[in-house]
Amino acid sequence: MLKKSEVLALCRAEHGDPFAALGMHGDGKGRLWLRALLPGAEAVSVIDAASGAEVVSLAQRKIADLGGASGFFEAALPGDGKPFPYRLRIVWPGGALETADPYAFPPILGDLDVWLLAEGSHLRPFERLGAHLREIDGIQGASFAVWAPDARRVSVVGDFNAWDGRRHPMRLRRECGVWEIFIPGVEAGACYKYEILGKEGHLLPLKADPYGFAAELRPSTASVVYAPPLAGKRQIIGAGSRLDAPVSIYEVHPGSWRRGENGGFPDWRRLAETLIPYAADLGFTHLELMPVSEHPLDGSWGYQPLGLYAPTARFGSPDGFRDFVAACHRAGLDVIVDWVPAHFPSDEHGLARFDGDCLYEHADPREGRHRDWGTLIYNYGRREVFNYLVGNALFWIERYGVDGLRVDAVASMLYRDYSRGQGEWIPNVFGGRENLEAVHFLRRVNEILGQECPGAATYAEESTAWPAVTRPPSTGGLGFHFKWNMGWMHDVLDYMRRDPIHRRYHHDQLTFGLLYAFSENFVLPLSHDEVVHGKGSLLGKMPGDHWQKFANLRALYGFMWAHPGKKLLFMGGEFAQWNEWNEAASLDWNLLDFPPHAGMQALIRDLNRLYRETPALHEIDFTPDGFEWISANDTDNSVIAFLRRGRDASRAMLCVCNFTPVARHGYRIGAPGPGSYRERLNTDSRYYGGGDVGNELGMVDADRIPWHGREWSVSLTLPPLAAVYLEWER
Repeated sequence: MLKKSEVLALCRAEHGDPFAALGMHGDGKGRLWLRALLPGAEAVSVIDAASGAEVVSLAQRKIADLGGASGFFEAALPGDGKPFPYRLRIVWPGGALETADPYAFPPILGDLDVWLLAEGSHLRPFERLGAHLREIDGIQGASFAVWAPDARRVSVVGDFNAWDGRRHPMRLRRECGVWEIFIPGVEAGACYKYEILGKEGHLLPLKADPYGFAAELRPSTASVVYAPPLAGKRQIIGAGSRLDAPVSIYEVHPGSWRRGENGGFPDWRRLAETLIPYAADLGFTHLELMPVSEHPLDGSWGYQPLGLYAPTARFGSPDGFRDFVAACHRAGLDVIVDWVPAHFPSDEHGLARFDGDCLYEHADPREGRHRDWGTLIYNYGRREVFNYLVGNALFWIERYGVDGLRVDAVASMLYRDYSRGQGEWIPNVFGGRENLEAVHFLRRVNEILGQECPGAATYAEESTAWPAVTRPPSTGGLGFHFKWNMGWMHDVLDYMRRDPIHRRYHHDQLTFGLLYAFSENFVLPLSHDEVVHGKGSLLGKMPGDHWQKFANLRALYGFMWAHPGKKLLFMGGEFAQWNEWNEAASLDWNLLDFPPHAGMQALIRDLNRLYRETPALHEIDFTPDGFEWISANDTDNSVIAFLRRGRDASRAMLCVCNFTPVARHGYRIGAPGPGSYRERLNTDSRYYGGGDVGNELGMVDADRIPWHGREWSVSLTLPPLAAVYLEWER
């Protein structure tokens, strides 16, 4: 018979080692006892699994301290004292149930898993932690495992055990701080959380599973038992991590691209039927999805995630997301997902003080809390946290087939003094401001992805001058494939906001980016951040009357698609949405009924087509060999001209931009050589809503007139507020 003190500890959900007390155990006198804790049960009996015969009925202990019935059942088993396979027959007030006993199963984690988890070197911790549907000894159920090293007791609670923490307390694997249990009969779709007793003896708010593979739709917060897709061989559909490929990214917030019925969220199937053919028709090579991990607040747009391993329930099931990615690949689109390892919100059901102490975050708010967002910062120096995040990067690529990760807020990770005043941050071990642990983490995650997922790409949203972001870790870099060029974006948008009469004084904002354009592998982003929080839409930023606004925006796009660097455009920009982006409403699709907006969309389609078809516009983006200035200093006329080249240097594209509303006739610029120059794109074309000013028959011949230091030159008609591309034909 179990000691009263242990029975009380079990019944009060305070026992630290329930597997030592529950289930089948010998007593040292040759007798075999069976014990079960089943609060609310009326009777429990032991069934021989082989014969189906009842072996013994368990007696319920009556304990005055608990008001009589304790829910604790035990009995000595008849026979020779040898263990045997058994089941429990439980009589509940609503009926009887026969089931295997969770406390009859051996440990779930193998010795190697325990070792790797303790060491923080398990590349795929998600294969062991979290909830996994599985079969053990012919019994179907789900195993649960959660890291909570400082907890006194952890239980799985869910709709399968009346959310009663006494029913399924877990086994602690002390070597790695992981609690585990296999619960027979749990099926896919079951909701669950962890009930944790902290080391100080305080019961914590119920916690969702850090490794949960699915979650309830907000405002509910439980994790959901779900089998994630099996890993498969990745087939690189598009550009992958190739630097010489055309990369034109359509950035999308799935919830507001086109709202679902009655203004609700669309599901992945509907998005596959509408978004994918739309993006493919416009010639984009990539879809970038703002974060799809589960998050509690719609208004965070997913950038404050709490379920890093769970595709958000807002858009349907995880299977739906898997199918969406596969449909993108069939349409020739690569998929990038925004990934947020920089911070997490402090909602009580999440990672904050997960086992009663700071586990995933730093304890000191000077390094553990973001002042700007009120969120918590991961402790990258803790090996289990490092493992959690690295494993998550692999998870999205291996299990859902995504082609790339865009890492959000990298600058906030790199600097300990990010958005902090003097005395509000803690220097590193050398007294500096660099977050050495975050630097190591970023390098390592890029190394591992490169080794395990060749062809997958990573993109850094890094807004400072941190060196070598896109250089290999072996040479001191961070190891990203691409970096957002935030400097280019700020300079060019600031220039475009200005009245053209003043642009001559700010000409350097167009040209300055070429001083550092080849220091990193840049993406030129016109992202969601530029069309929210009072910044207005891209069209709204443009100066002048209605015509000039559209012409300015067309000229901006023409300049951007010709400029060295890959391209990114946030949804709505392709048809010149007037309104600032609103995450709670659809884009203003009705605008496509009006010619200027339909013309802008046609321009983006043609820019993407020409960009993809023309090696000179994308093959050599990241070395000076692919770019050459023709005229960078015509400040009085606000005109720039440059050449783009691919590997075949004989094939060049001459790009000329006029950023004033004045048409310039007979404007001469230097040319790379003799021959004809065919107009391949003119943003002032009537097809795009322009005035159709251009060169006769779309063709000019070079003259042997020295200009801009060249032997040959061409005389052009430059349309107002426009970009013109001319392909050299010898």
